[in-house]
Amino acid sequence: MSGFGDGYVGTAQDAVKIRRLEKQREAERRKIEELKNKNADGQPGLLQFGSSTSEILETAFKKETVGLVTREQYVEKRVNIRTKIEEEEKEKLQKLQQEEEELQMQKRKKRRVRGDPRLSFYDDIGNGSDEDEFENQETQKKQLGKDPTVETSFLPDREREAEEQAERERLKMQWSREQELIKNEPLSITYSYWDGTGHRRAIQVRKGDSIGEFLRAVQQQLAPEFREVRTTSVENLLYVKEDLIIPHQHSFYELIINKARGKSGPVIFWLASPLSFNCSLFFYLLSSKRSNIICAVSI
Repeated sequence: MSGFGDGYVGTAQDAVKIRRLEKQREAERRKIEELKNKNADGQPGLLQFGSSTSEILETAFKKETVGLVTREQYVEKRVNIRTKIEEEEKEKLQKLQQEEEELQMQKRKKRRVRGDPRLSFYDDIGNGSDEDEFENQETQKKQLGKDPTVETSFLPDREREAEEQAERERLKMQWSREQELIKNEPLSITYSYWDGTGHRRAIQVRKGDSIGEFLRAVQQQLAPEFREVRTTSVENLLYVKEDLIIPHQHSFYELIINKARGKSGPVIFWLASPLSFNCSLFFYLLSSKRSNIICAVSI
């Protein structure tokens, strides 16, 4: 070919084309020689893409078996060739798996770098194994949560509000029961009815009784002895503390709790016994015929 090229007369383009074709033929010739050497030495290279295992086995067996051989040699060669082919296939499969894993690893690294490009040292972090990364992710997930030391009492909380409402209702009921017990406690009151001479009397009522109920009890107590009291009604009796008139609807409980005071001091002041007190009051019996006071009761 070289002699033919040297003796050819043509343009420079033709010379370049001839040299390129010569290089291609030389490269093909070397490939053919390499394949022949591999087949002769029994090296890997028997596998061809698209060929089945049986075809490869038959091709290799035919090349290895030359001339007459015994049955034992025939079986031994066939077994050896099959083993060699299986090992080659196994190595090729492992290599493909390794390449696939490396490719996936590179893809993951690229995704991580795109996800957070601010980390300049991310390549060093990416050298760790997938298991370490998984463990770190699990640890980070476990660390995320509420901080029990943060003050959250100002935040709305349905459960806490329900508990507070239930506690208010319980305290309200407890307070109501205690006040009812106080209202039912007895009071011993000492008073004096004055009609020119003093008539000292004592009566027992409850703290929850109103002034009107107290006057009714006094009237019932004095009625058998004094005709003018017997013929009048409770509405004509007044509870007076100096110049202070206490309405009938108020109760002793209200006067005690509110610590009601008159012009010169408390409306009610206690004696030595906690269940008795001095009322410092006047009972005015108003006549239906005259507007002046005809009878007074004082302590």
